[in-house]
Amino acid sequence: MKDLRVPFDVGPEAQEPLVLEPGWSKHWTSLWKFSGAEVVAPVRDLGSMRPGGCEPVRRFSWRTTQHHRPGLQYMVSTGRHHGFESMAEQKLLLALDFAGDLIEVFSQPFRLRFRTTSGWREHTPDFLASTHSGMLLIDVRPANRVKPDDRVRFAATEEAGLACGWRYLVITGWLPHVMTTLDTVSSQRRPLTDRLRLQDELLATVAADPLPFGELVASTRVPVMARAYALHLVWHRRLSIDLAEPLTDRTLVHPLTNGRVR
Repeated sequence: MKDLRVPFDVGPEAQEPLVLEPGWSKHWTSLWKFSGAEVVAPVRDLGSMRPGGCEPVRRFSWRTTQHHRPGLQYMVSTGRHHGFESMAEQKLLLALDFAGDLIEVFSQPFRLRFRTTSGWREHTPDFLASTHSGMLLIDVRPANRVKPDDRVRFAATEEAGLACGWRYLVITGWLPHVMTTLDTVSSQRRPLTDRLRLQDELLATVAADPLPFGELVASTRVPVMARAYALHLVWHRRLSIDLAEPLTDRTLVHPLTNGRVR
């Protein structure tokens, strides 16, 4: 997922207002909600928190005058719907689902209270993702909406994450064609019944060398149906394509072995 996003650097100037004196991690706090009850823990103890069952600390709101679009996104990785507050957050959930490393994801998991030279401030990260490679804290903000105050909040969140060994990402956008391609591939992410064994046919055809998408599906007994199965195999990491290029019949499809392109 990291290779698909537009690179973003919080910048050293955003860290300057943070008060990071010795022992700061026991003074900065995080507020969580479990079964409606609030739990406050110092940042130094974040790594020992078990987020399973935590509730969003900020309620999702729906009203006619709002400028963002909240909703629920179904994720194959968890088998459940997850809340998002904007279309940008929905895209992030789609990318997380495709990444193949996800175990669980929590929306608005906690509220961070941190100290700056101008006083105490608060920030609620957008998502906390549990992955096979560790915990990942994520904020989502379109690049044209990132203000200096946001950068300070991001810098504080990054410091809190580093204090407990979590990775941190700010998603400001995606490389060209990535989301269009992911949206297309995700249309076939759910389980499919393969009575004609078209998936085996596709995998066998492309096993030796990569083939253009159109040529690959045309080589099967039922090309129209094979298109759906080819997309399904791409989503589930059994075939690979370049997500940074438009998906057309000329797109090269590569076989994958142990998650790697052959």
